Amino acid sequence: MAGRVTQRTMFDNYISNMNYALSNLMESNMQASSQKQVNRPSDDPVGMARILNYRASLATNEQYQKNVGQAESWLSLADKTLTQVSTVLTRIKALAEQAATGTVSPENRKEISYEMRELYGQLINLANTENEGRHIFAGHKIEDAAYVAGLAVTANDPALSNTSFTVEGGASNTMVFQFLESGTIGTDALDYRYSEDGGTTWKTGTLASNAAPVMLGGARLTMSPGATVTAVDTANEHEAGNGTWLYIRPTAIYKGDDMNSSGLTAERYGAANIAATADGSFSRDVMVRIDQSGTLSGSISYSYSMDGGSSWVPATASGTGGPVSLLVPGGFLTLASNGGNALAAGDQFVIRPHRAALEYEISPGEYMSVNNVGKDIFGGMYQAPGQASPTAVYDGDGRNMFEVVGRLIAFTETNSQTGIQQALDELGTASKVILTAAARVGGKENRLDVVQGILESQEDDQTMRMSSIEDVDVAKLMTKLAQQQLTYNSVLKSSSMIMQMNLTNFL
Repeated sequence: MAGRVTQRTMFDNYISNMNYALSNLMESNMQASSQKQVNRPSDDPVGMARILNYRASLATNEQYQKNVGQAESWLSLADKTLTQVSTVLTRIKALAEQAATGTVSPENRKEISYEMRELYGQLINLANTENEGRHIFAGHKIEDAAYVAGLAVTANDPALSNTSFTVEGGASNTMVFQFLESGTIGTDALDYRYSEDGGTTWKTGTLASNAAPVMLGGARLTMSPGATVTAVDTANEHEAGNGTWLYIRPTAIYKGDDMNSSGLTAERYGAANIAATADGSFSRDVMVRIDQSGTLSGSISYSYSMDGGSSWVPATASGTGGPVSLLVPGGFLTLASNGGNALAAGDQFVIRPHRAALEYEISPGEYMSVNNVGKDIFGGMYQAPGQASPTAVYDGDGRNMFEVVGRLIAFTETNSQTGIQQALDELGTASKVILTAAARVGGKENRLDVVQGILESQEDDQTMRMSSIEDVDVAKLMTKLAQQQLTYNSVLKSSSMIMQMNLTNFL
């Protein structure tokens, strides 16, 4: 039996068909506008979840690439700086070879010393190189200069090898200090003389029996008591082994951070009767947590975290009643009785390496240290925490660039050919230390190049995978749009034709 088709039914169908065709057309139009086939979660719930994961991964990858770029900036500047330092040392070596020649007059050596002084200042400037206002050779103390110019003492007498000298103030030229009497510092009153012009003119004074500081022009010299000194024969002062001489000469004092991975501190929170120490090589803080109550005599359940407590890795150790070593990445945390051996759940320990590393995370869990401890490269003088006065790094041997060049300047300014030849031999060792540091920086740069290539490959792969889900096929979309437009036009036309037909047209 045929049903009755009313005008209202026909109208509802017209509207439904038109809205359906128009909705499809508008959806395709939105895809054409955004060039995305997934514009909202309802378009493809699973696909949208994957897209969001890819976006998060790409954002992380982008940050890693920025970190690589910043690390490259630090290392590239360090590489160039060390190359310049090597160039300056080459020039100083050439000057030293010239000054060490027996045919060179005292006046010529004085002239050579002027350029050496200027080059020494340039070495200090290079050691204080900054990257965006941060000193790259100052360890963690990047806000302040790594080095400041200062004064140090070189003695020709082995009897003073254990004597501590403190020099304050400034001097534009090396000063020569000679004892005119033999005796013991801090016991005898000793006459002395000093020269501020390399030995041309002299001034005299007396070192008090209590070894009080003495003023030498613009400098103040303090000597620790106890050493025996020998008088200088002023009539034959240049003879080998003639008395006790002091050279008050230029140096560079390191003001940066000296901490490195060789120092460790184990801090405890809770477990008041337990002492903690750490051994190993750690690049960052390691947290250790006791998971179950117990004692040092039994099984110890613990966890460690390498990311500040965000994630924990469980582990166990067997106690014997004595010190117990808990294995963690990089080394051990050793727990020992300090009046008790009880451990409570929740007790925590933190291994803190004394390091000067300024690190960038260049890939998940991979860090690159970009700064340097200047004293390990350039040497100089350094006053460690707890020390009364600065001492020479590397005991002042040939590895200490600033001390070697400082002595060379002193001997050149005071016309000591023997001293110049000795310092010249040490310049080779100082240059090797600089080249070794440059090689280490170059190795890090090469590693960054590899990491950058990997990050770029990952970015390309993830972008392609996300595009296959999210991006629209333009050619297919244009064909689809043309079909949907034709469909919509057809619906409009057929609907208008049918709506015009009614019974009155045939009466």
